[in-house]
Amino acid sequence: MQARRHVFVCTQQRPRGGRPACGLRGGIELLAALREAVASRPDLWDIAVTGCECLGPCFEGPNAVVYPEGVWYAGAAAGDADAIADEHLADGRPVARLVRPPDDEDDGGGGGQGARADD
Repeated sequence: MQARRHVFVCTQQRPRGGRPACGLRGGIELLAALREAVASRPDLWDIAVTGCECLGPCFEGPNAVVYPEGVWYAGAAAGDADAIADEHLADGRPVARLVRPPDDEDDGGGGGQGARADD
């Protein structure tokens, strides 16, 4: 079965004291909470939730992106997983308070909107 939507959650980890990393700022917990929210709802079983490394906007993390819409979430936390699942994944309405504006500049973390796959 092909996924209706695919959520990528940054779980990047870096040594403390350097550039921020989503994994140490709640990305791992966000990933677990989204997986649990999706798994607990049969109507969402065609949604894929995948952990990944750097998505780019490191200073705004934890970050996630939902495809095929290309909606970016910044500063999302595990406590936001139910809202993302209910509003966006189930009903197709992005959670406005968490959406990262599309015109934000990538902070050079190696991903972000418009990034190449090999960044």
